[in-house]
Amino acid sequence: MPSYTVTVATGSQWFAGTDDYIYLSLVGSAGCSEKHLLDKPFYNDFERGAVDSYNVIVDDELGDIQLIRIEKRKYWFHDDWYLKYITLKTPCGDYIEFPCYRWISSESEIVLRDGRAKLACDDQIHILKQHRRKELETRQKQYRWMEWNPGFPLSIDAKCHKDLPRDIQFDSEKGVDFVLNYSKAMENLFINGFMHMFQSSWSDFADFEKIFLRISNTISEQVMNHWQEDLMFGYQFLNGCNPVLIQRCMKLPENLPVTTEMVECSLERQLTLEQEVELGNIFIVDFKLLDGIDVNKTDPCTLQFLAAPICLLYKNLANKIVPIAIQLKQVPGDENPIFLPSDAKYDWLLAKIWVRSSDFHIHQTITHLLRTHLVSEVFGIALYRQLPAVHPIFKLLVAHVRFTVAINTKAREQLICKYGLFDKANATGGGGHVQMVQKSMQDLTYSSLCFPEAIKARGMDNTEDIPYYFYRDDGLLVWEAIRAFTAEVVDIYYESDRVVEGDQELQDFVKDIYVYGMRGKKASGFPESIKTKEKLSEYLTVVIFTASAQHAAVNFGQYDWYSWIPNAPPTMRAPPPTVKGVVTIEQIVGMLPDRGRSCWHLGAVWALSQFQDNELFLGMYPEEHFIETPVKEAMARFRKKLDTIVSVIAERNKKQQLPYYYLSPDRIPNSVAI
Repeated sequence: MPSYTVTVATGSQWFAGTDDYIYLSLVGSAGCSEKHLLDKPFYNDFERGAVDSYNVIVDDELGDIQLIRIEKRKYWFHDDWYLKYITLKTPCGDYIEFPCYRWISSESEIVLRDGRAKLACDDQIHILKQHRRKELETRQKQYRWMEWNPGFPLSIDAKCHKDLPRDIQFDSEKGVDFVLNYSKAMENLFINGFMHMFQSSWSDFADFEKIFLRISNTISEQVMNHWQEDLMFGYQFLNGCNPVLIQRCMKLPENLPVTTEMVECSLERQLTLEQEVELGNIFIVDFKLLDGIDVNKTDPCTLQFLAAPICLLYKNLANKIVPIAIQLKQVPGDENPIFLPSDAKYDWLLAKIWVRSSDFHIHQTITHLLRTHLVSEVFGIALYRQLPAVHPIFKLLVAHVRFTVAINTKAREQLICKYGLFDKANATGGGGHVQMVQKSMQDLTYSSLCFPEAIKARGMDNTEDIPYYFYRDDGLLVWEAIRAFTAEVVDIYYESDRVVEGDQELQDFVKDIYVYGMRGKKASGFPESIKTKEKLSEYLTVVIFTASAQHAAVNFGQYDWYSWIPNAPPTMRAPPPTVKGVVTIEQIVGMLPDRGRSCWHLGAVWALSQFQDNELFLGMYPEEHFIETPVKEAMARFRKKLDTIVSVIAERNKKQQLPYYYLSPDRIPNSVAI
């Protein structure tokens, strides 16, 4: 009788093993086998990290094996099992791989196909077509869209982490419990002793050192020492946590009535302001999004305030970007002065602090939350709803949505919900952050997620003209490496543009993103369908880059740039000044966050800057969803390009007093998972 050797690999994550009964049956072109209990006497099968082999003898010839059925039945109590893969050695000596990389929960059955990636048009056998259709029908019942807030991109229909499908939950929920992580962070930072002083002000800037953890030779220490300097202020718009707002000023805005006379002491080329604009030496950051946003009122004992500044910057003769004018409100007037470097020291310092605080709010809610977390969740939900596991695009993208829906669900449960942790320290808490996302949706366009286009649209693409923009330089290298990789994968599975256009599963995936993520807005520029291989490669690059590189660039520097609280206050406790010449250092310190809010803020930026345990970085694909040699070779070339980029960045950083490493591929996680 024919005998098959079945090898079963159990995952190595916590609780991956099982004591339940596991049954296997084979489905071939000539028939289906009986169910076989996979069990070896006097042996503990399916332990965590185990690779177990079994002989399965069948009565009759089965022909070509098309599917494997795995059933899990309760032994004592329900015991989830994480199945990595199954390999099958046939009676004639052939090996067939069946990737799984899924949890099997309770008493259930899963059906696996062999690991060769197939488009729907490649499946001609009825049973394979049926398997493909049933998988998507099941997934679409599990992965449902929900509107968390009006105007937001839609999210997963789950109230809390445990409601999520098991396959997208964290292995250990404790690892991403924001309350536990913040408490742990504050314990690590030795700041628990300040938490009871919630409304108590600090005495002076140096007083903030009491909660500042000095780590030798870090960016955070450089920030502490130089945060008041104009060079450090300007540098952060290029290479800090939020390097996406600065743009070349093509025309002075009408609501910023700044004149040459006001700023002539800053203009080193002895030209008028208008001439400097024409030469491309003037840059602008406009925080108009914050205009009209409700301020946090969740704590009646503490008044909090927001501003909506306009900041004008200048490229000096050393090619460094420095601020030359700041207006703290959008509408000009006598009570809205334009602050200048020539003003009194503390007038100018306070104006810069207001800009940095405003930048913090835009960064956290728009650059970070909306444009990486929420967008990547849309990609992930659409992926599971519309692409079966056998589809090459599913195999390519699944590593880049790992834990994204889980971290966002946890955030909605604990962090950005009503009375959540976000409300404790941030002036945009209590609903202001929701208004910001709603307003910013009109600017969330497809082209703004295409990294080279976004850089060019802001007039920041000239590397000789703006030589110290490392976010741009490193980002373009990583973007191009991803684009070349996706183009290779597309070439392997799509022989022509016609095949792309005819791939209905792919088109449904793209349409889901457009309809539910972008809410069907044509102005978003998101495609409703994709018709060419080139466009498909670009689209896949957007998905991967957003989830990996862009998130890394705007997330993992938070402790570096935000731990010195005067450099990026999460809230201000007095309104923006309406006159010049009266502010004192005591007033500035009194405006900054109190001791309790400072501690919450520090715990938050510490926790958010940490990598996950067992983090997977860009180019790492330990789950072998692809089995074909051409794709594995493309992955190897991708990793080689990424290694080259790591070396280039490391060599450059040797010469930098402030190294920029957030877009070094060895520091870019594959997905948004923190």
